Amino acid sequence: MINNTFLNMIEKELIHKVILISKSPYDPIVAKNIPKDWKCLGTGNYAAVFSHKSNPNAVVKVYGRSFEALEKEANVYTQLGIHPAFSNLLYKGQNYLVLKRLDGITLYDAIAKGIKIPESVIVDIDQALTFARSQGLNPYDVHGKNVMMKDGRGYVVDISDFYKEGQDEKWDDLVKAYYKIYKKTLYKIPVKIPYKFLDFVRYSYRKFKKIKWKVEL
Repeated sequence: MINNTFLNMIEKELIHKVILISKSPYDPIVAKNIPKDWKCLGTGNYAAVFSHKSNPNAVVKVYGRSFEALEKEANVYTQLGIHPAFSNLLYKGQNYLVLKRLDGITLYDAIAKGIKIPESVIVDIDQALTFARSQGLNPYDVHGKNVMMKDGRGYVVDISDFYKEGQDEKWDDLVKAYYKIYKKTLYKIPVKIPYKFLDFVRYSYRKFKKIKWKVEL
């Protein structure tokens, strides 16, 4: 539960003062003028996520544009229900959501830092996505940057696109790469991989998928 004191801090401090700049629909939001004691944990194309030291178990996702997406994300959390591998909605404001905080490291960062990714993490996330499907949702845009691990357990951080239709192969392709490449190489001998190289791989993957999609059409 979220108490009124924390909600007042969100409304009077964070929402009132923070500035979210949106240069392009394809670029992440830029957060400026962040109030004291608030920390920006990350930004996406629609929103920025903040935490406050007074409530370490919650995060505040503030939307800078596309407020229709806020309503859709709130509906996704309601439809999903409670599952240990997902966050859950604690409160919905006019332009923000308060969510249960999930701690850990993303699989993307784990690879960059040379931290082993146990198979149990992949299994947990697979089972979580199966659960989401059983609730009538469509796991969409699941990739290494929005899934996390902690103490050998896997978590899905972002479910905002689970309302979308169509097939998304990012997670399936990541699982294939995990078993065919990662388990035979980096899992046995962990080494740090530069972010620039990982970004190049992501860019090449997206480029390949676009070409493949056009060819199949």
